[in-house]
Amino acid sequence: MVYSRRMTMRFSGRSALKWLYPGMHIKRWLVLLLVGICLMGLGISYVLREAYLSYTFPGAFYYLTLQFIPRWGRGVLFMALSLSTVGVAVWKLNQSLLFAFVRPDRDSSMADEIYKKRILARGPKIVAIGGGTGLSMLLRGLKGHTSNLTAIVTVADDGGSTGRLRQEFGVVAPGDLRQCIAALAEAEPLMSRLFQYRFTEGTGLEGHSFGNLFIVAMAEITGNFETAIHETSQILNTRGTILPSTLEDVTLSATTLDDQLVHGEHNITERGTGIRELYLNPASAEAHPDAVRAILDADLIVIGPGSLYTSVLPNLLVDGIRKALAASSANRVFVCNVATQQGETDGFTVADHLEAVERHAGKGLIDAVIANNNIASDLPEAWHSNPVGVGEVAECMRGVRLVEADVIALENRYRHDPIKLAATIMRVYDGRDTFAPFAASSAPEEPVLVTR
Repeated sequence: MVYSRRMTMRFSGRSALKWLYPGMHIKRWLVLLLVGICLMGLGISYVLREAYLSYTFPGAFYYLTLQFIPRWGRGVLFMALSLSTVGVAVWKLNQSLLFAFVRPDRDSSMADEIYKKRILARGPKIVAIGGGTGLSMLLRGLKGHTSNLTAIVTVADDGGSTGRLRQEFGVVAPGDLRQCIAALAEAEPLMSRLFQYRFTEGTGLEGHSFGNLFIVAMAEITGNFETAIHETSQILNTRGTILPSTLEDVTLSATTLDDQLVHGEHNITERGTGIRELYLNPASAEAHPDAVRAILDADLIVIGPGSLYTSVLPNLLVDGIRKALAASSANRVFVCNVATQQGETDGFTVADHLEAVERHAGKGLIDAVIANNNIASDLPEAWHSNPVGVGEVAECMRGVRLVEADVIALENRYRHDPIKLAATIMRVYDGRDTFAPFAASSAPEEPVLVTR
């Protein structure tokens, strides 16, 4: 019988060995090997004793055989040497056997890799919904807490390399999926950098990301975009699953505050006008069935961060995703952006972000909101952003837990810090929040949890 490579990858190290070699029993043969070595040592000792009694050795052998040490001392010395060599041999043997299944990075030890495989595999099932830089940043932080990650990614992007590939090959937008694969990859760092590389010159290549081209080529080879994402994730050894919110060719449309209808995610971003309502065409686009199952099976669901109207909300406009969120029993956490986005969320507070989510996806979908409380002065004018504050208590905030924490990246104050944000999310999940009265100016080390 021929077994597929995908089936083999699903087995653990021990199961894979038994599956590949069903007649092999590792432990019993190791014990037999140990017994054989002991018998060999016993035989050698008899031969040496006989030689010692029947033959007169030169005087130098008195020192070479350590006869100046009492017999009990020599016994202890040889037992210590034996234990040391056995310990080193067992350690190296384990490394050799595990290397086929656990390959450590250059900067990590075998113990770290085993921890990742064994401990993180028991972590909570977390579903992250979004797109763009925000989702990939979130995944980089969360993969340090669990390997049971599922990223549900928007496929409405139609600009740049992604837009060109969509037009020429009719594929699902690969750009945001590529970023998530790179974020969850455990392959060599050089491989991840290669996957994110963008050509700066070349006829037909300029502006294209190598990762986008790779995914499209894989889709051509396999004949299926979904299979292409799976196989690409396997090649880069991602810690988690990346799924598009829908496999249909969708277009994002928006009605602006000045009653203009804009089609295309790229055009919405460039328009630079406030958005009143967002649409997905076709409106009947079906959700990816695996994404729906992941939401219903999740222990925790994280929505955002990312561009509110072009990265986060397009996922929630997919009817199946929205219904699965409403039916899920998991805690649903919305991560608010730390800064506004020019033309989309100018002047927005935390409450404004949440109100936009509820206006498009329905009320009662969010259980908790994580907001940054390390508010600095206005951001540099070149960033075209301002810090997002909590603002006044809005009706949409009532019944929603507000978790305030320092989640900002100091080197990029308009973005989240992956480590800080992931730690805050896990504290929310574990229920280790600090309850305290609302205070917008406070900046405690632990999150402040406010129940409205």
